[in-house]
Amino acid sequence: MTLTRLDTVRRPVAQANGLPNAHYIDSAVFDEEKHALLFSQWAGLAVAADVPEPGDAVPITFLGMPLLLIRDADGAVRVFQNTCRHRGMILIDAPRKVEGAIRCPYHSWCYAKDGRLVSTPHVGGPGQNTHADVNRADLGLVEIRSHIWFDVVWINVSGTAPPFETAMAEGLDRWRDFDRPLFHGGDESRFQLTVASNWKLAVENYCESYHLPWVHPGLNSYSRLEDHYNIERPGAFSGQGTRVYRQLRDEQGRPFPDFEDLPDTWDTAAEYIAIYPNVLLGVHRDHAFAIVLLPQGPERTVEHVHIYYPCPDTDAQLRARNAELWKTVFEEDIFVVEGMQRGRHAPMFDGGRFSPAMDGPTHCFHDWVAARVETHRGQKQAAE
Repeated sequence: MTLTRLDTVRRPVAQANGLPNAHYIDSAVFDEEKHALLFSQWAGLAVAADVPEPGDAVPITFLGMPLLLIRDADGAVRVFQNTCRHRGMILIDAPRKVEGAIRCPYHSWCYAKDGRLVSTPHVGGPGQNTHADVNRADLGLVEIRSHIWFDVVWINVSGTAPPFETAMAEGLDRWRDFDRPLFHGGDESRFQLTVASNWKLAVENYCESYHLPWVHPGLNSYSRLEDHYNIERPGAFSGQGTRVYRQLRDEQGRPFPDFEDLPDTWDTAAEYIAIYPNVLLGVHRDHAFAIVLLPQGPERTVEHVHIYYPCPDTDAQLRARNAELWKTVFEEDIFVVEGMQRGRHAPMFDGGRFSPAMDGPTHCFHDWVAARVETHRGQKQAAE
């Protein structure tokens, strides 16, 4: 693989170019970024609300890796490789409730919901369920390091990232006001969008408000471009905020309940930040949302959208209206990210330039990507 040039990306925003085309369309660069940006960091996989009850299990393919999201018997959410330790058979191929043990459909090796290998029928021959050379204690499911924050299930595949509280300290601190229980709105508050673009373009578009007047005229009619501000935390996250937030109301004029004891600054404000690498979060006085971006290849991404509320008994019709409004907003972005993706096939496109006033959050993300890729290349070279 020819290494891409990244020094121009890391210049100050007024002089920088964006990431080279290969970072959006080349399969070898996609694989490089998989390790540099997604496996070695804390990346979003799903939400804990996907497995609400003990025994709930959901198989998820993350960048080609078969994983199993499960809530164990004690209520803890865990992530395992979805493969039997015997012959590598996929254990669960569709979401379901695990009533007893996780049973491999091939040779019936069985695992507890906490990953322990608990049964190996006939492993020592017919009728012999043990063997001196098969130590069950050493053959539990391979667990992937995980952490729950904002109901997002974050994973660190490499196991080498700093502790979550250290790696995400700035994000945790910025939104400490929302460090409280969040209640998923249910089936009407979750949806998926599939976009024909690289996952990074979804991050870049979400980061900035520059496009609002042209792409989101309805939203811009009451939360105008001039009401927004940039949010930039190099190496951690970036995004945008608004000083004007209009609450959705039902036919009687009632909004959702507010999160209790929020500072007055949130009365009319809202913020939207991309936590690097692949999680997009939004907070308001009366609801929040999380979007987990799952890359399906260099030019395809699935966006998993989940909406949360301060309490579990909010009005269902109002929740459905809120989900539809957000779905409309996010769907308005699809032609943009897909258009930029097609544009990355123009061989003489140089990555583009940034508006120093408006594109700081996007440049912040590009700089993070470039820095992580350079670090990964240095580590790989040192190991050779």
